[in-house]
Amino acid sequence: MPDALPMMPPVQYADVNGIRMAYYEAGPRTGVPIVLCHGFPELAFSWRHQIKALADAGRWVIAPDQRGYGLTQAPKAVEDYDMAHLTGDLVGLLDHVGAKKGVFVGHDWGGIIVWQMPLMHPDRVAGVIGVNTPFYRRSPVDPIAIMRARMGDEMYIVHFQKPDEADAILDADPSRSMDFFMRKPPAQAPASAGFATERKPGDPSAFAMVRLFQAWDPAADPREKFLTPQEFQVFADSFKASGFTGGINWYRNFTRNWQASADLPTSVTQPALMVMAEKDAVLPPSAADGMEAYVTDLEKKLVTDSGHWTQQEQPEQLNRILIDWLDKRFPV
Repeated sequence: MPDALPMMPPVQYADVNGIRMAYYEAGPRTGVPIVLCHGFPELAFSWRHQIKALADAGRWVIAPDQRGYGLTQAPKAVEDYDMAHLTGDLVGLLDHVGAKKGVFVGHDWGGIIVWQMPLMHPDRVAGVIGVNTPFYRRSPVDPIAIMRARMGDEMYIVHFQKPDEADAILDADPSRSMDFFMRKPPAQAPASAGFATERKPGDPSAFAMVRLFQAWDPAADPREKFLTPQEFQVFADSFKASGFTGGINWYRNFTRNWQASADLPTSVTQPALMVMAEKDAVLPPSAADGMEAYVTDLEKKLVTDSGHWTQQEQPEQLNRILIDWLDKRFPV
């Protein structure tokens, strides 16, 4: 992946928490920085529309390629991708830019990280914004066991626990893999229960993403694309260079993270915004029901006509929501 990317500021590097992290920074270095955290399988580049809009609105904005992704280093050990490391990277990034606190914005897996930041590093968090990903309270048992029982062995997060298997399948043709991921939902897709889905006895696994990918015919896929050819090539080239193992290793720490979180606080008290996407099949708006009981200063907003890739499918809607909330809660 080239250092110079379309619509992105110049890449910079920081030695943080034992790795060399690539990040992109824009806007004036005033006020609290807005730290944009991507998910799987994405990059800081996923936030290109938000970086420009936030900087144009006078905001200090930072978007890293997170551990295992893009131009950032990818350690070999699976345990080097646990929540302590992922949140520690963000603390190190704040230290590197000289910021005491940040407003952390996370989408997909990045959302899981930013909701953990106020529990693990409360003194470094000014506010939290979840994009599609709600705050989940700690489950009573290992979440992998819950997902396996509810959705089956081929549910993608459960499947990802197998060493090397999904990685090899996705790495075989990164362009094909990213073409499978980076599309809008089907036009007439029914409402989804997301991770609350429960199979009936005898039903196949829900969200069997790897198996669906293996059987997928791109020529017969009616889903619309939302990336330009140039934008798509950024993702394809990046994952051709890095592979998918770094990102999948985040999932391989679900049990370790659950075990380590037993004594953490159970609520978020910092100002928080939950942005829901109307047509996200994995993280539907219903996933955010009841968050108010655990996030005490919460506002919710809905992005209409968007699937999972909200920052890129509906950037103007999301940008307005982010800037309006930031202007209200953290005026420049």
